[in-house]
Amino acid sequence: MKKLKSFYKHLKYPAITTERKWIFPLAVASLVFLFIFFITTLISPNATTPLLPPSSASIFVESKLQLLPISTVPAPPRFAYLVSGSAGDGAMLKRTLQALYHPNNHYVVHLDADSSPQERLHLHKFVVNHPIFRKFNNVRMITKANLVTYRGPTMVANTLHAAAILLKQGGEWDWFINLSASDYPLVTQDDLIHAFSDLPRDLNFIDHTSDIGWKEFQRAKLIDPGLYMNKKSDVFWITQRRSVPTAFKLFTGSAWMALSRPFVDFCIWGWDNLPRTVLMYYANFISTPEGYFHTVVCNAQEFRNTTVNSDLHFISWDNPPKQHPHYLTLDDMQKMVDSNAPFARKFHQDDPVLDKIDNELLFRGQGMFVPGGWCTGSRENGTDPCSVAGNTTVLRPTAGAKRVKILTGSLLSNDSFRSRQCI
Repeated sequence: MKKLKSFYKHLKYPAITTERKWIFPLAVASLVFLFIFFITTLISPNATTPLLPPSSASIFVESKLQLLPISTVPAPPRFAYLVSGSAGDGAMLKRTLQALYHPNNHYVVHLDADSSPQERLHLHKFVVNHPIFRKFNNVRMITKANLVTYRGPTMVANTLHAAAILLKQGGEWDWFINLSASDYPLVTQDDLIHAFSDLPRDLNFIDHTSDIGWKEFQRAKLIDPGLYMNKKSDVFWITQRRSVPTAFKLFTGSAWMALSRPFVDFCIWGWDNLPRTVLMYYANFISTPEGYFHTVVCNAQEFRNTTVNSDLHFISWDNPPKQHPHYLTLDDMQKMVDSNAPFARKFHQDDPVLDKIDNELLFRGQGMFVPGGWCTGSRENGTDPCSVAGNTTVLRPTAGAKRVKILTGSLLSNDSFRSRQCI
């Protein structure tokens, strides 16, 4: 009888033992599935049905915070500078660098192989040991100096070298600007950044013309020893006359320019063969910096209508122009300001006009940076306010920004200026 009762009891509750084995894994699996479904619903870009009812959203703290709209205003532009010099230019290059500095920009400095090792070492120590440069890590020096021959293709090679460094190591920037140690800014970097904020980032500021005149035959037959020698010597001419190219049209202009990042990319990476072809042609051309970039930009279909015919400089020339411009002095101060140009050249080292520019246009103390919105230090007792860096996106433009805007406005005033370039 006991065996029979036990048998009926087993028939009445047949799954108790088995149920205890599978119900726990089933419950765990269900919880995991619900959790995955919950997360997928929240992050899915196509989810249209909220998992929680609208009324329940008020229990979250985040619901009480006002969401800020995404800004459609582009970030302020950044500039990438090459500042180069030769023997005896170390002190002037240092001063120009300080006058140009802004934490959001990027800089490459170069003293060519004609300068002494001691001069280059002094500049290198200044770059690597300055606390602000170290903090923002945006100043680089080409320590293996290049041999650069004035007027020769080695100047273009050095410019391309610096541009490649800035593309690889320089982070984000919008315009590449090449300057020499004898150049100097006439506006603050806050002014320049503010004035360029509304400009299309594809513009190339490059003074150019296709009317090369006598240069067509006189400049296309030289050798630059800097291409193959380890000591600097002047270029020399060959007697054989070279025919004018038919594969591309020659252009000439100023050696100083502000080039867009897309165009610099094109010159360095050269997905079209044009930059390399033109570079090989200009390897035997006098004053190569006054023709190489001009010829490339005006023969490249995707860039020829991005040019603005200006080098952004005030330069005092003879009429007709001679090989070198005048050195600027105090007598040129008002003309520099009236030009609305952001840069000027050439200056003698420590000329009094530089002090006047520092005092009246840049508000820069001797040996200090040009103050901007990023400078939050004290000015007491002659302290450099830029020794303490604050928010680097804050700008405090001066009257210089208005002058640059007047210049760019006049350059871009014609709506059809893009279709009338490179002619």
